[in-house]
Amino acid sequence: YRQIRRRVAGVNAYISEHISGMKIVQIFAVEKDVFNRFNEENSKLKKSYMDQLKIFSIYRPSMYILNIGAFALLVAFGGRMVIEGTITIGTIVVFQRYISKFFEPIQELAEQFNILQSSMASSERIFNLLDEEEYIENKNVTRKLEKVKGKIEFKNVWFQYKEDEWVLKDVSFTVEPGETAAFVGATGAGKTTIQNLISRYYDIQKGEILLDGINIKEFDLKELRKKIGQMQQDVFLFTGDIKSNIRLREENITEDDILKASKYVNADKFICKLENKYDQKVYERGATFSAGQRQLISFARTLAFDPDILILDEATANIDTETEVLIQDAMEKLMKGRTTLVVAHRLSTIQNADKIIVMHKGRIKEMGKHQELLANRGIYYNLYKIQYEKVI
Repeated sequence: YRQIRRRVAGVNAYISEHISGMKIVQIFAVEKDVFNRFNEENSKLKKSYMDQLKIFSIYRPSMYILNIGAFALLVAFGGRMVIEGTITIGTIVVFQRYISKFFEPIQELAEQFNILQSSMASSERIFNLLDEEEYIENKNVTRKLEKVKGKIEFKNVWFQYKEDEWVLKDVSFTVEPGETAAFVGATGAGKTTIQNLISRYYDIQKGEILLDGINIKEFDLKELRKKIGQMQQDVFLFTGDIKSNIRLREENITEDDILKASKYVNADKFICKLENKYDQKVYERGATFSAGQRQLISFARTLAFDPDILILDEATANIDTETEVLIQDAMEKLMKGRTTLVVAHRLSTIQNADKIIVMHKGRIKEMGKHQELLANRGIYYNLYKIQYEKVI
């Protein structure tokens, strides 16, 4: 029964994954291979069910055989004793009722055996999940987060996802309130990890992360994350309408706030062209909207929550030129007065940053303004030169 639950979970995960990734399957024309793999997984599930049926087919009839056997013994020995005059027929009838009542709950248990075993296997998986320790502890909250200036400090931070595989190594930097800090470097250098650590999606192994001079572990997680607006490259939209995707069930955000935020980031321009405007239906993951439109909705959502700190992870990476111009215009206004951290591979988008931090293999190798780093002729200079030559 445990095996059945594992097989069912595996088949469901496989179906869900490949329905979500159906476009990739069709692009590479691997439908047959995917179907064959599904058949393999399904066959394993079928075998587990057959094993279960074999066990059940033995257990249930065994109860009936015992019941019938006991009755047969009663008739054989009881009949002989009646003939000998030792007992009466009434006594045999009484014992027959005793035997029937004795086996009745056992037979009922046999009827429910399949459900009982299945429930026990399921409950085992549920309790194992409930017994898992939380990776991020929201304990020892000693500070209330109210007004945020936006000063971010990393002090000798070390972090690893897996043991002995350090992603960040002795990282230290400071971003002053209202400053824009850009992180650049090769894939896997640790740029996005830094963004995730600020919002405490993970806890560091060594060092400290401070917000306005206070360790972020001293703040309540929800309060901390409400002060940080994070925009990711892959925008997730929920089934519903545009309005609900901007508000995200936050009662304090009014319709007027939604309209103001949308106009501010230029999302209003395409929303007003839709048939139902802000009530336009959004299907799963926003499939009916372009990448640029989803990004604009995401920007409006972030602005509506009015965060004190902005985190942009390749926020304009999947956007057409016309939409990018609209977003860049909105972002310049949006970042004023807010501490902003940007991850970008296109160096042209971060030349005006107050501070550019160059990451390499988990360490900070260079730090400074655009012109300063070019003058140093180091890693940043080489990255800029490569991109510039590609453009040329």
